[in-house]
Order: sequence, then C-alpha cells, then structure tokens
Amino acid sequence: MIRAKGFAIPLSYAVPDMEQTKNNKNILRRLYQLLLGIGPGIFAIGYTIGTGSVTAMVVAGSTYGMQLLWVLFLSCLFSWVLMEAYGRYALVTGETALFGFRKHVPLGSLVAILIIIGVSFGQWNSLIGILGISANAIFETLVLFMPSVAGYEYGLVLAIAVVIISIMYFILWIGKYSMFEKVLLLFVSIMGLSFLLSLFIVLPSPADIIGGFVPSIPKVEGGKMLVAAFVGTTMAAATFLSRPLFIQGKGWKLDDLRAQQKDALSAAVLIFFISGSIMAVAAGALYAEGKVVHKVLDMVNTLEPVAGRFAVAIFFLGTMGAGLSSIFPILMITPILIADYQAGKLDTSSLQFKVLTGLVSIIGLSVPIFGANPIEIQLLSQVFNVFVLPLVILGIIILVNKKALMGAHKAGWALNTGMVLALVFACIISYNGLGAVIEYFK
Repeated sequence: MIRAKGFAIPLSYAVPDMEQTKNNKNILRRLYQLLLGIGPGIFAIGYTIGTGSVTAMVVAGSTYGMQLLWVLFLSCLFSWVLMEAYGRYALVTGETALFGFRKHVPLGSLVAILIIIGVSFGQWNSLIGILGISANAIFETLVLFMPSVAGYEYGLVLAIAVVIISIMYFILWIGKYSMFEKVLLLFVSIMGLSFLLSLFIVLPSPADIIGGFVPSIPKVEGGKMLVAAFVGTTMAAATFLSRPLFIQGKGWKLDDLRAQQKDALSAAVLIFFISGSIMAVAAGALYAEGKVVHKVLDMVNTLEPVAGRFAVAIFFLGTMGAGLSSIFPILMITPILIADYQAGKLDTSSLQFKVLTGLVSIIGLSVPIFGANPIEIQLLSQVFNVFVLPLVILGIIILVNKKALMGAHKAGWALNTGMVLALVFACIISYNGLGAVIEYFK
C-alpha cells in the first residue's frame, strides 16, 4: 500500500503507471531507431522536400487541384530507380559518382565539371529561395500574433535569415556525418508529421486524388514551368550524386546491399506521401475557394480558413522543417561534389569544405538582402535543376552496365528499363523547362 494524507492506494494501481511510462519510453526509443535506420535516405528526403517542394506543391494544389499528382508519382518512381542505381554502384565498386564518371565515362572529366557547375547553380538558387521563404514565413507568422512588428519587415527578415544560416553553418563547422544525420532526422520528422497531420484536417475528395494520376498539363500561363519545377524539386540531381558519398559516410559495404535497396525505396515512398500531402492540403483548403498562392503568407495560411491559427502553426512547423532540412544539405553539396571529383571521398572537415560552405551561406542571403520575391525565385530555381538531370542519368547508365566494374551486380533488364524511362522523362521535362524559361524572360 502507498499512503498519502490519509488515503491508501493499493500498490497494484501505482505500479502499472510506472510500467506504462517505461513502455512509452521504449516505444519512442524504437521509433527513433526505426527513423534513424533510414540511413542515407534521410539526406535524399532533405534535398528533395524543402520549401521549394512546399512552394511547388502548394502552388499546384491551390491552382490546379490534384491535376499534377501524376508528375509527382513519376518523379518519385524514377527517383527510387536512380537512388538504387547510384547506391548499388557505390557498394559494389567502393567508388563515388563523379570520381567514377572521371575514371570510366567518355569525356568524364568534362561531364563531371559540367555537372558540378549545373548542380551548384541550381542548388544555390534553391538556397536563396529557401532562406528567403523561411525568413519571411517566420516574420509573417510573428505578425499574426504580434501585429506591431509589421513595420520592421526588412530588418527582421534579414536578421532571421542571418540567424538561420549562422546556426546551420556552425553545425557544419563542428559536426560529422553521424551528427548531420541526426539533425536532419529531427527536421524531417517535424516536417513529415506536420504535413501528414495537416492532411487529416483538410482532404480533397477521393475522386480528385484518383483523377490526379491521369497525365495532363495545365494549358495556362505558367503551367509548363510548374511541371518542370515539380520534377526539378523531386528528381534532384544532387540527391543521386551525393548518395554514394553518404553511403560511404554511413560505412555501408557490399553486405549492406539489401539495406541500401530498402533505404532507397523508403525514401522514395516518404517523398511521395509527404509531397502529396502538401498538394492535397492546398487543393482541399484553397483550390475549392479559388484562392491562389502569390506570396509566402498565403502558403503559411493555407489551412487558416479551415482550422484557424492552430492549422497555421501546424503548417508553419512543416514549412520550417522543410526549409531547415534543405538548407543543411544544400550548404554541403558544392564542397562535397568537388571533393568527390578530386579524391572520391566524403569530406566534411577540411578547410576547403569550411570555406566553401561559408561562401554558399553568404550567397543564400541574397533574397533577404535585396528584398526579392522568394516564391518566384524558388520556382525558377527548381526549373534550372532539371537541365543537368539527363547527364546525371546517362552517366550512371554507363557505369552500372560495365561488367568489369559491376560483375554479377551489373544492371539487369528491370533496372535498365527504369533508367532509360527516367532518361526519356528527364529529357522531355528539360525541353519543357527550357520553353518555360524562355517564356518567363520574354
């Protein structure tokens, strides 16, 4: 018996509470281990679902409903194929992507340099938009609760952006792969849970969701650009090129081939469901009302007509998680690709890495400093990402079909079919994106 102030509580009633608490902690610990087990795929989710993806999905959902769900599905399907191909190459040969291009692909050095330039340009533009959107979203959410700060927009947005990029840079300065993985896990978990919870608050009709799998391109101004932005943000070349490096950082060997396959599939499935949730929330909350996203606050307020400030807070958390999960790996991409080309190693501790990530951090402050429209910059940057994609796909097709390199693990008919279809899809989207860019600058 437990006695307190004259009351007697049977011990049998007290013990289960302690046991329940212990069981809850065990469940949380197992869930954490399960998420951490995603491995290098967590970086794929970080690269893929940022505020660029949030922007593209919300703009698409609010403007066209679920009409572009088929583009998202194909992009995720081909992303799975390419993650599997790059992961298999890394485990079988022990080589990284650009190092392998330089050694084994015709004109490989030139191809690798063009890829570094193209990926860096696209990712830097993405970072500029992401940081601008994240800083603006925080500011405009503060305005909802503290209207008195509305007159200090420029100074506060810039200060918020500087704080965000400084924290990210500090983590990169002191950390190692295992730390990067855990930080990304936190951001991705916040993002995924927030957007999936939002989906339960606002959900379009099942008929609209099914109809979204029927291929069609909106025949309106900006439709081509949005399709290209979809592919640019979901089939991100940086995701595939960095995969061998992060597999190296994880310490996986050929014996982990099955784990690599599971990791690639898990990442692709999560990208589809999280991105699809964002589009569905925007379609359910805005499309039926005829409201279209034009600025950051429109994105943050996607759920407000349905669930008020609580919904704003949920979507805000998701947007912040998306932004932070993308800023982190984007800062790394140029220095790790250069190190890949030079030596085929994941480098996160050299002076070269720290100097280059510092320069990229400064570039990321362009939108907050000059006060540009972050949503337009973000969509345009996603379009530029598709132009280097055909080269990235063609390179891995050559590598995984070399018997001398891959031996018994050489690509079979299924993987080759997937890669060829991905190449065709990427070429079509690149052509479409080129037309969109020309129209934009007319």
